[in-house]
Amino acid sequence: MEIIAAFGPQFLGLACIAGFFMAWGIGANDVANAMGTSVGSGALTIRQAIMIAIIFEFLGAYLAGGEVTETIRKGIIDPGLLEGSPELLVYGMMSALFAAGTWLLIASVRGWPVSTTHSIVGAIVGFAAVGISVESVNWSQVGTIAMSWVISPVLAGSISFALFMSVKILILDNDDPFLRAKRLIPVYMWIVGFMITMVTLLKGLKHLGLELDFGLGSKFANAVPLSFGIGLIVAMFGAMLMRRIHFEADEDNRFASVERVFGVLMMFTACAMAFAHGSNDVANAIGPLAAVTSIVQSGGAVNATSVMPGWILLIGALGIVAGLTTYGWKVIATVGNKITELTPSRGFAATLAAASTVVFASATGLPISTTHTLVGAVLGVGLARGIAAIDLRVIGSIFLSWLITLPAGAILAIIFFFTLRGIFG
Repeated sequence: MEIIAAFGPQFLGLACIAGFFMAWGIGANDVANAMGTSVGSGALTIRQAIMIAIIFEFLGAYLAGGEVTETIRKGIIDPGLLEGSPELLVYGMMSALFAAGTWLLIASVRGWPVSTTHSIVGAIVGFAAVGISVESVNWSQVGTIAMSWVISPVLAGSISFALFMSVKILILDNDDPFLRAKRLIPVYMWIVGFMITMVTLLKGLKHLGLELDFGLGSKFANAVPLSFGIGLIVAMFGAMLMRRIHFEADEDNRFASVERVFGVLMMFTACAMAFAHGSNDVANAIGPLAAVTSIVQSGGAVNATSVMPGWILLIGALGIVAGLTTYGWKVIATVGNKITELTPSRGFAATLAAASTVVFASATGLPISTTHTLVGAVLGVGLARGIAAIDLRVIGSIFLSWLITLPAGAILAIIFFFTLRGIFG
């Protein structure tokens, strides 16, 4: 308690720097997973993708980032074991942020798409197991998170496979695919609008102090009609944009005009993926920051409960945007085309599937890996065209980077933990 009282302001300032650094790493590395399919399919330029991501990553992080933050902040370590020495939890959470941020910086410079969730969870487990005790880790929660690393790519891959097959059956395998695309794509746009609105209404508005009550009973029942209506507005707006696209004969590619229509749709799915990514992955930066803030402001109470301050979400959101604008282009460029060849129709299926999976995880508080989710979604699209459409060598190198991330985060966290403990005592 004495250490918290003596160094409280310094801990708070250092934690804010560490949280922003970690959020910068998320923006620089992991946002590529949100926007890579849009750029790789040719639907958006890198500049357009960055502009969309700036807006919707920020909104997702600020409006809907709180649920997953609770899992990162409280779920991985048993805080009851640290009631007598809260400074150890402060050192640990700051070391986890610095460690994960450092690994993401290294990976971004190298152009490696790695998992920010792996980075922060590995770092927290590493410092806790070595710096405190093996018993301090909530291994059941870690097991649940580990299961999500398998479940999320399988779920996203299944959804993307089904979405692309629906596009293939309903649109591409028809006598007039261009006409079918202009008729049916607004339906897909409605799905995007409905999905984003639902997660915002159900999980996001409480951070702004707003309540949703139309007298329909449950919060879910209240959200459905409004989400349905906003989805219709999105669909109508997309339909207006598509009126500008006219059929142009192309002897080399009979689907060229169809893909241009899907290019419009990709703008909406890119927004959905950026929102979903921000809502889930901001927790990796601000969860540990929230834990440190709670301990310092309560004078050392490890189990103190408080409302998530809006400024913490703001630090995470601004950090993600800063990382994206300064270094995000490099990983976006490497992710775009290496797993499988993408077109706007394939990119749409992968992006919407990944966004749906991440939004579901954010709404349920499960911190999944966006990297795993997107790779699973792209694999699903590739498998819909046959195994030969996938570059297995690239997939192998991506899997290898995932394996390295966990121990790298843990080792760096241990180093930072003992460094901080040596400095402050």
